[in-house]
Amino acid sequence: MLAPRENPELLGHEKAEGELRRLAEARRLPHAILLSGARGIGKATLAFRLARFLFAVSARSESGLAVDPESGVSRRVASGGHADLLTIERAYDPRRRRLRSEIIVEDTRSIAGFFRLTSAEEGWRIVIVDGAEEMNRNAANALLKILEEPPRHGLLLFVSHNPGRLLPTVRSRCRHFPLQTLPQAVVLRLLQQYRPEIAGSEAEALASLAEGSIGRAIELADAGGLALYRSILGILAQAPRIEIAGLYALADKLARPDQEEAYRASVELLLQILARIVSSAAGGRSESGEMTAAEREVIQHLGTRADPLHWASQRDRIVRNFADTDELNLDRKQAILSAFFAVEELAH
Repeated sequence: MLAPRENPELLGHEKAEGELRRLAEARRLPHAILLSGARGIGKATLAFRLARFLFAVSARSESGLAVDPESGVSRRVASGGHADLLTIERAYDPRRRRLRSEIIVEDTRSIAGFFRLTSAEEGWRIVIVDGAEEMNRNAANALLKILEEPPRHGLLLFVSHNPGRLLPTVRSRCRHFPLQTLPQAVVLRLLQQYRPEIAGSEAEALASLAEGSIGRAIELADAGGLALYRSILGILAQAPRIEIAGLYALADKLARPDQEEAYRASVELLLQILARIVSSAAGGRSESGEMTAAEREVIQHLGTRADPLHWASQRDRIVRNFADTDELNLDRKQAILSAFFAVEELAH
């Protein structure tokens, strides 16, 4: 799957795309735009698509924001070499040898200097902040003066999976475009396009698990998500008496350094199933059509073992434990074991 800055294709967000084009052509484009929605649905792709459209002069399509992918503008944006485009995201932490957990003030301070420069191509200067909710308070505050006194022909594009985590003073100064998850048929079509080697039945199952996110479908496919999903369901089906050997085998596998993608996919799958248990315990039925028969059986079984408030509280604790494990670089095996033991305890 192409990176957002390289991807010339966007499906499922025609309404937002059309409105952005209308504003641009009417010269009423706001100086700050917030694109929000679930991970992997095309928010960053739309941000780069809008940037290419604004930079392009003669390579635009007749509708939407598409630009000829062979044009000079498209090639410069794809390579990260367009002088009027700056991308801000979490930077690499050499001390921990991984990406930082947040966007820090040193990352966002460069924006003011960037906007003070004259456009290299006599047009827009555009900054894309990808993962905007990951800005810490100092980083977000560094942007407030720019938002209050925006530069002429300067555009800030915020891409956020969780806009509620943005400072209200930042959020209130943006034109908000909330993007919806993709229809399952669109996810399936894109999955078959990007991973044509996956059999039809497996592609359909992955599209269902992805919950409207092509990015998540790709991640699950690459991490062996269906096998992990079945393993997790098999362990949960044993509650309240989980078979220890099988659980430890899964935890040992996922905690290995070379299993990063599988670990991430497993955490998301477990939390997704727990969210459906909460819904089932509360009498919800909206997601039942997306479940496999095995998942439906597990959820119905566990949903009757405790009330929805207890299930929701337990899931929140598991979410925090996994977050602390990442933030403090704790033992992943212990985090996995603790999550399943917490389910087992509540199911008694």
